[in-house]
Amino acid sequence: MKRREFITVVGGAAVVWPFAVRAQQSKVPTIGVLVVGVPGSETFWRLLQEALRDLGYVGGQTVRFEFRSDQGEVGRLPELAAELVRSKVDVIVTWFTPAAVAAKQATREIPIVMAVAGDPVANGLVESLSRPGGNVTGMSGVGAELSGKTLEFVRDMLPAARRVAALANAPDPFSKPFLEQVKLAASAVALQIDPVLIGNAGELDAAFAGMEKERPDAIIAQPSLPTRRVAQLALQYRIPAICALRSFADEGGLMSYWFTEVDLYHRAAIIVDKVLKGAKPADIPIEQPTKFEVVLNLKTASELGIEVPTAILLRADKLIE
Repeated sequence: MKRREFITVVGGAAVVWPFAVRAQQSKVPTIGVLVVGVPGSETFWRLLQEALRDLGYVGGQTVRFEFRSDQGEVGRLPELAAELVRSKVDVIVTWFTPAAVAAKQATREIPIVMAVAGDPVANGLVESLSRPGGNVTGMSGVGAELSGKTLEFVRDMLPAARRVAALANAPDPFSKPFLEQVKLAASAVALQIDPVLIGNAGELDAAFAGMEKERPDAIIAQPSLPTRRVAQLALQYRIPAICALRSFADEGGLMSYWFTEVDLYHRAAIIVDKVLKGAKPADIPIEQPTKFEVVLNLKTASELGIEVPTAILLRADKLIE
């Protein structure tokens, strides 16, 4: 190579290399989001974007989002998760256990951050809370324990209650721990639990019609069910209904007992930020919520002729009138 050619090549490299570095540094990450399409998913999506924006991730500017919802059909989750994998997203954020399970089945390489899920150890999502292993980390919503806790409110609000129908979402792998925790909590407050497995949204109407023969004193619903329809049917059949999910009380359900969503999703966003900056999910401990809130729908209580004890009114963080 002639000396002049050598200088040209080296000089060209000296000019091109900084541009290549800047292009690499300016690569916009893509966050895939996979949710179970039940009421509350819209709130999650809004709060997650706000939390990420606070960390510098602005949609369309410093980050791209690929959002997927099963629209209330859990069976669609595997294909939606596969779509995100084919899109080569940098991380997948999931909302609710079925979404996390579908994402893990779709990929063992792309990091997965659970914004909320049931017991991730029991569901095989992680090896342990302190050292998840694999490609999954995030937040454990302790939903089963919350559902069990709501039974204490049933006993306090409806002291004459004896039988409670537990509506479980059969396709959701979390339905088993949900029923186990509900039964465990029920034994402590002398309540009988009648499990009612719901295979799909179309079975809800028939399930409520079937309760007319042996009418329960109350209903507790698993959060991943179409809770808006559950609340509507409960009012129609005049059965007090509770659910851990925060939006349930807004939809006409009697009450909810849920974690403080702003806090939980903000912490999930921080984990997403860590992953995008190179942290391995296997080394990021699973976090659990520490703040919870009771929401009571007084309008529904009035329609059902329930006189809410003063002690419960004082414990409520929000009253819907």
